[in-house]
Amino acid sequence: MTNIKPPTWFWIVSVLALLWNLMGVGAYLADAFMSVEALGEMSQEMRELYEGRPAWATAAYAIAVWFGALGCIALLMRKKWAVPVFLISLIGIVGQQIYNFFLSNTFEVVGSGAMFLPIMVVVIGVALWLFARSSAAKNWIS
Repeated sequence: MTNIKPPTWFWIVSVLALLWNLMGVGAYLADAFMSVEALGEMSQEMRELYEGRPAWATAAYAIAVWFGALGCIALLMRKKWAVPVFLISLIGIVGQQIYNFFLSNTFEVVGSGAMFLPIMVVVIGVALWLFARSSAAKNWIS
């Protein structure tokens, strides 16, 4: 099968997706390397929430952001392996959000208004996986 040149909007979506995922990587790194001083500035409830997070939830967060960024790079390189990479990222997103929504008191501590971003992360994760699948089906990536 031959590659078909993708439309301009493919490149726009792919670059915006990479920027979105790089923001996620930055947030993860800030979270993972939080200083003792920054922890000390948190409220007691926030500190307990942060320190009580299980390793698997942190791992799901890392998988979500790193594989999301890698999937975007694969899109920009027009590689079909973007599809399974985005699926792995989506599995990480789901794992992270299962913890946030059902296994922790995150929204009791930060308020229900903080639900918007996690929901948006899930929606964008699904959209990027579907976008990669569609791009592969149209032979924009191979």
